Amino acid sequence: MTAQAPTRHHDAGHDRHQQQARDTREAKRATYIAAWLDGVLGFAKVIVGALVGSAALVADGIHSFSDLITDGFVLAATHYGRQGPDHDHHYGHGRIETLATLLLGSVLIFVAGAIAWSSLQRLFAGTHIAAPGIWAMLLALAALLAKEALFHYTMRIAKRVRSKLLEANAWHSRSDVLSTAVVLVALVGAQFGVGWLDAVAAVIVGLLVGKVGWDLLWESARELVDTALPEDAQQQMHEMACSVPGVRGVHDLRTRQSAGHAMVDLHVVVAPRISVSEAHEIGNEVSRRLRRSYPALSDVTFHIDPEDDEGEGDPSRFPGLPLRPEVEQALAARWSSLPCWPQIRDIRLHYLDERISVVVYLDDRAGPPLEADLAERLAEQAGELSWLGDVEVVKLLR
Repeated sequence: MTAQAPTRHHDAGHDRHQQQARDTREAKRATYIAAWLDGVLGFAKVIVGALVGSAALVADGIHSFSDLITDGFVLAATHYGRQGPDHDHHYGHGRIETLATLLLGSVLIFVAGAIAWSSLQRLFAGTHIAAPGIWAMLLALAALLAKEALFHYTMRIAKRVRSKLLEANAWHSRSDVLSTAVVLVALVGAQFGVGWLDAVAAVIVGLLVGKVGWDLLWESARELVDTALPEDAQQQMHEMACSVPGVRGVHDLRTRQSAGHAMVDLHVVVAPRISVSEAHEIGNEVSRRLRRSYPALSDVTFHIDPEDDEGEGDPSRFPGLPLRPEVEQALAARWSSLPCWPQIRDIRLHYLDERISVVVYLDDRAGPPLEADLAERLAEQAGELSWLGDVEVVKLLR
C-alpha cells in the first residue's frame, strides 16, 4: 500500500474555508464597531437632548438605540449565513443573509416613511423648536461625522467579503447620517428661529432613505428567485469554457446568485470516444479557469456530453437505451456460437446518435485465426438488435 499526498483540490478547499472564516471575522468586527458606536451616540443624544429640551435630538438618540437591534440581527445572520453546508443545507446557508438583507431593506423603507411622516406633521402643525445651544449642535455634528466614517468603513469591508447584508447595514448607517443631518439642520434652524427647515429637509432625507431600502429589497428579491448573472458575464464564461483544449462546445450554461456568491451549471461537449477520466479532467479544467477568473463563484457544476444535444431537452425523460447487463446478455445470445467468442476479452460501449456502438477487444494469441471481415460478421449476427450501431474489432497486443 502506498501513501498518497493531499491533492491540490483539498488544499484549495482548505484555503477557501480559511478565507471564508477570515471574511466572517471581518464582517462581525465591523458590526461590533457599529453596535458600540450606536450605543454611545444613542446615550449621548438622549442625555444632551433632554438637558437642552430638544425633542429632535432625543428622537435621534432613540433611533440610534433602535439600531442596536439591527446590529444584533446582522451579527446573527452573518454568523449563521456564512456557515458551510450541512445535512439539511447542502448548498450552505447563504440565503439567510439574503433574507436578512430583505428584512433590513424593509426596515429602511419603514424608517424613511416614519421620518417623512413625522416631519410633515411638524411642518403642518407649526411645532416650535427652542434654541438648543452650541453643545447640542456640536454633538449632532460629531455623530454625523462618526456615522459617515462608519458607513465608509463598513461598506469597504462589505465589498471585500462580498456581503450584501453588511452592505445593507452600511446603508443603514448612511440613513443615520442623513437623519442626523436633518436634526442638525433643525437645531441650527431653531437656533436662528427657522424651525420649518427641519421638516423640509426630513422629507427629502426620507425619500433618499426609502430609495436605498427599495434597492436592497429589489436586489434581495432577485437573488431569492434565482436571477442569473448579467448577460455579458455569462457570455464571457461561455467563451472561457469553450477555449479549454478538448472542449467541442458548451450549452445550457445557467447561473444564479446567493449572498454575494454565484453558482454556474453548464454542459461541456467533448470527443465521443475519449475515456471517462479524460472527459472529467477536461471538465475540471473548465471549472478551474472559471473559478480563477470569477472569484465570486462558489460552485461550478459541469455535465459531460459526448455529443451536442442542445435543444433536445432532458434525455432522462425519454425511453433510454439498454445498459451493459442487458447489452452483454443480448450479444452473448447471438455471438456465443461463433469461433471468436472465447477470444473476446472486453467490450466497450459508446452511446451515440441514439444507438450503441460496440468495440470488441480480442486476444488472437489463442484459438483459430481471426476472420478479416470479423466486424461485419459480428454486426450481421446481431443485426436485428434495433439499438445496435456499428461494431469495431480491436486486437489486443502482448
